[in-house]
Amino acid sequence: MSLSAAEMEALAISIQVALLSTAIVAIPGVFLGWLLAIPRWRGRALVDALVMLPLVLPPVVVGWALLMLLGGRSPFGIDIAFTGLAAAVAGGVVGLPLLIRASRIGFESVDPRLEEAARTLGMKRLEAFFKISLPLAAPAIGQGLILCMARSMGEFGATITFAGAIPGSTRTLPLMIHEQLQAPGGDQLAMRLVIFSALISLAAMATSEWLARKVRGKNGGLR
Repeated sequence: MSLSAAEMEALAISIQVALLSTAIVAIPGVFLGWLLAIPRWRGRALVDALVMLPLVLPPVVVGWALLMLLGGRSPFGIDIAFTGLAAAVAGGVVGLPLLIRASRIGFESVDPRLEEAARTLGMKRLEAFFKISLPLAAPAIGQGLILCMARSMGEFGATITFAGAIPGSTRTLPLMIHEQLQAPGGDQLAMRLVIFSALISLAAMATSEWLARKVRGKNGGLR
């Protein structure tokens, strides 16, 4: 299935946005996943609810909030609205809860006695984290990164609200599909883009499931 120059451009922008989105939220997402995996600390339920908000709010609301915080009316004096970075931030915010949830599951699956044993042997807490807990949670974190990237690539509402659909800059595959559905006779092209997007999503989900099996297998081996 060959793609036109405009379609290839939209695909390239989608990939760039998804990669940048994932890079932006990778460290905060893993940190929050680790933090929420720690049981029984004050405010844990509130933090959990707040970080999951982008997953349940309408994407347009997320885009509007970003526009207020990082647009022309930003109280911080930052204006990145309607830029490629805005598209990446929108995708990252919407995909962040998936990364946090997967990372949390990964860290919760690590037996805390492993770190405790390492510390009794003289290993510092931070060293034990990077050498024991993080590698054991890595497959789940990888699954979260892939899901975050796929979610970012498929984002529409937050992106069009905060970044617009500027050809060559912020017009991703979902935005191009929307444009074609609005244009007379654009149904056939829209269908091609939908099929192509579905294939990308299936590949991402297959990789995510493979990593999930690795996590389950590793957990079974530790019991």
